[in-house]
Amino acid sequence: MKKLLAGAAVLALCPSAAMAVGLDRSGQPVDILFEDGNYFELSFGRVFPSLEGEDRALAPFYAGGTAIDDVGEDFNQLGAGVKFQVAEKLSFALIADKPYGVDINYPGDGGGFAPSGLPAPFPPFLPVPPTEEGSANLGGTYADVDSSALTAMGRYEFNDNFSVHGGLRYQRLEARVGLSGFAYGPFLSGYTADFDRDYALGYAVGAAYERPDIALRVAVTYFSEIEHELDTTETTPGGSIRTSVTEITTPQAINLDFQTGLNQRTLLFGQIRYAWYEDVTVAPPYFDENSDPGIDGTSLTEIADGYSLAIGVGRALTDRLSGSVTFGYERAEDDDLVSPLAPTNGQRSIGLGLSYDVTDSFTVAGGVRYVALGDASPETGTPDTARADFSDNHAVGLGLQIGYRF
Repeated sequence: MKKLLAGAAVLALCPSAAMAVGLDRSGQPVDILFEDGNYFELSFGRVFPSLEGEDRALAPFYAGGTAIDDVGEDFNQLGAGVKFQVAEKLSFALIADKPYGVDINYPGDGGGFAPSGLPAPFPPFLPVPPTEEGSANLGGTYADVDSSALTAMGRYEFNDNFSVHGGLRYQRLEARVGLSGFAYGPFLSGYTADFDRDYALGYAVGAAYERPDIALRVAVTYFSEIEHELDTTETTPGGSIRTSVTEITTPQAINLDFQTGLNQRTLLFGQIRYAWYEDVTVAPPYFDENSDPGIDGTSLTEIADGYSLAIGVGRALTDRLSGSVTFGYERAEDDDLVSPLAPTNGQRSIGLGLSYDVTDSFTVAGGVRYVALGDASPETGTPDTARADFSDNHAVGLGLQIGYRF
């Protein structure tokens, strides 16, 4: 029974990274720890977001109404893991994933400002219209955040029902951000920041309760925040260079994974994940000084704490073929105002998958997930002012996974 049900649920997270809470990409899975014996898995995903919107008016410079073409860049998601059964009650795993990411690029070069060259009391800066078609408020704004992590984790089983697990996470983080358009004003339109690669350590700990006779498992895992210090190069709109070190803390999070057999051939499974993103600030000096003067710690990212839910059903169709359907949900914030670098608010998704046991040792699985992305309005300024509206957007994720027992 356990073998059939495990195959049915193998796609629960395979193409799941088609946008998730905050900057989440992988969901930081640890389910490989619960595989029987020695086991290796490799997964690949490709996500195709479609994020389109419309500029709002910005008087007196811009009437608004211009369509904003797709700002979401397609991206890949890779994962791998290997688990060793060291002793009857002791196992060890290495898990590689890409936990966080952003790929946003607003088309065009936006509108901006240039020194007027006029004597006082005339305005020191004058508006400059965009030279390419695209968003005048935000055109040319981009964000590229990339990460990877390697987790070394052990698990000890007290008996057939209770176990604990934990270990260290070694994480890489790097990013590039550029701000452009009328929405950012004369002191930030044309600003860029490059955050060099940095590595840092964190940890994960958890516990699980199981009933093997009914394929029941409830596992909770806590992931610590990880503090990075990234060498930063800021380029101001005037072209001057400023170097510094920016402290960025990736969020602490907690996962609750569960599954239970409904009968000999059917499995109910799911996950609840909560991440504390309000603790994540990215405040390089020039940006901090010029975005909200007099307010320290102004961040390039403004992401609320949030949770995501997933629930699915897996079914063994034959002795070797299994299928699954998964539903996902992320709550939308009451306020639709969001960062231009993350122009969505909540989501709903459905995923379908198949898993086939080629042999008793080798399994191939694949699936597709459709995500309906919540409407949002990117904002800048103080007080927060909407600069565009994004609605009726979606993403599609495709996933492939292979597993091998040895």
